[in-house]
Amino acid sequence: MSEEKSAVPAWEQRFRAARVSLPDWAEDAPDRALYVSNATGTYEIYAWDRATGTHRQVTDRPNGTTDAELSPDGGSVWWFDDHDGDEFGVWRRQPFAGGPDEEAVPGLEPSYSAGLALGRDGTVVVGRSTDEHGTTLHLRRPGAAGAVEIYRHEEYGGVGDLSHDGTLLAIDHTEHGDAMHSAIRVVRLLPGGDGGADIETVAELDEVTGRDEPRGVACLGFAPVEGDTRLLVAHQRTGRWEPMIWDVATGAETALPLRDEQGRELPGDVSAQWRPGAEALLVEHEYEARSELFSYSLADGRLTRLDTPRGTVGGATARPDGTVEYLWSSAAEPSAVRSTAGTVVLRAPGPVPPGSIPVEDVWVDGPGGRVHALVQRPAGAGEGPFPTVFEIHGGPTHHDSDSFAAGPAAWLDHGFAVVRVNYRGSTGYGQAWTDALRERVGLIELEDIAAVRAWAVASGLADPARLVLTGGSWGGYLTLLGIGVQPDLWALGVAAVPVADYHTAYADEMEALKSLDRTLFGGTPEEVPERFTASSPLTYVEQVRVPVYISAGVNDPRCPIRQIENYVDRLVELGKPHEVYRYDAGHGSLVVEERIKQLRLEIDFVRRHLGGGSV
Repeated sequence: MSEEKSAVPAWEQRFRAARVSLPDWAEDAPDRALYVSNATGTYEIYAWDRATGTHRQVTDRPNGTTDAELSPDGGSVWWFDDHDGDEFGVWRRQPFAGGPDEEAVPGLEPSYSAGLALGRDGTVVVGRSTDEHGTTLHLRRPGAAGAVEIYRHEEYGGVGDLSHDGTLLAIDHTEHGDAMHSAIRVVRLLPGGDGGADIETVAELDEVTGRDEPRGVACLGFAPVEGDTRLLVAHQRTGRWEPMIWDVATGAETALPLRDEQGRELPGDVSAQWRPGAEALLVEHEYEARSELFSYSLADGRLTRLDTPRGTVGGATARPDGTVEYLWSSAAEPSAVRSTAGTVVLRAPGPVPPGSIPVEDVWVDGPGGRVHALVQRPAGAGEGPFPTVFEIHGGPTHHDSDSFAAGPAAWLDHGFAVVRVNYRGSTGYGQAWTDALRERVGLIELEDIAAVRAWAVASGLADPARLVLTGGSWGGYLTLLGIGVQPDLWALGVAAVPVADYHTAYADEMEALKSLDRTLFGGTPEEVPERFTASSPLTYVEQVRVPVYISAGVNDPRCPIRQIENYVDRLVELGKPHEVYRYDAGHGSLVVEERIKQLRLEIDFVRRHLGGGSV
């Protein structure tokens, strides 16, 4: 390695090292694939002709591109064109082999995306979400110039899947008003008068309406066989996510008794996808921050574990030749696209990023049950106590996992311990754990974080005078809320793209998040103002006693800039020590150097105020 390269800190090398996503392949042309990579320094879409081994960059935009799909015949790449990360845009189309972009469905105004389905016969269904119209779905028939509206509802929903023959459409919707538990409607696409289109409801699956304990269902996809009316569905009937098969023509439901080779039921959440030919399923099992893969035979109900290392599978796909390709990583080892055939399928160009430190699992008794935390200790720094970063995940319906992440690894390199908490609201621990944060939004999560903090101090891991609360998105929200609600527990707050003023955030955010907030709080700010006030960081800003650092994207539709400015203005009025960094993008950046800059500013802020930690 050259002297210049070796001088680059390991944490920067991890960010700069090229990465690739799991490739998606065309249904009728499996040698044609798409993936996302940061090989140029910005995350963009790439087309890969696996037959010839050629790779081509499809998009090239200043703020990057990540949303794209291949047409079933592999002939064209559809990609979503927003403005500087604001997530508001239109679908464009480009030939797989290269050529000019064109507006994929002329006549549709820009919107937030609510899904896309591309049929094998040329049928297209575009899902759109806007503040004015809620969710609308638009159908374009083969050969038609434009699309016609076939669905509209004020609540959030989206495109589920098209059947293999393009006659049936599954719609995921929340017409019942519960954005955390969706329902499914399957409709038949019918020709309409004057060249329009119509729909006919075929089947409904709603586990929410009229029930005291709502259960969600979600579309996983139609069987990939001509004329097959079976739909793979995820459901929460047993208090966790697991799959079943629903024949929408007959109404028959087939439960899938997923037991391992020793006859034990798989704990945790389970999802699945059809394998080619629809005679088997690829099962993805997620439990206690790790995941694994199985193959399930529909003929005999046999569940066979696929050989994957301990860690996290970040996505998997079953190929027509019977192999399974998957994206895997652990906290210690960077990601790679692997195959059950024992090969590395796709490797990013350039050097492999440096590894990091494995996680330890910690379980702490909290007010709502045992809380799972992932802990990493800096290498070669003794037994502690350490300056410690509590890095809080976003979502809130998401979770931290034993997977590779450049951010936590950077803090470890600088001598900090890192603790990540799967608080109530996190996924992967059953429906009751995920649903627990309703109405006392934010405050419940902070109770769990405080319980883990108490363990970290009592165990000798964390120096109580050098505890940093940090996170992005919902994690940024919990950071600002935490330093106000729990002012004695934290030495610093570092919040990225946070909710800071919940009343204003609701007014300005994208419609899909308004729907989620109405579910979480039990109404709008006008209907339950006291709940929004109790959960808003702005309410507690006078109680903040520690320096706070905030970064924000000026085009962010999820945690909009106005509500952050309201919070910053109050910090200024109160004379609270703070720093703010604003950047020209949306809810985070797809530009590698910008990500490095942001983390460098955060590390510098923390070290200036706390001292300690190594270089």
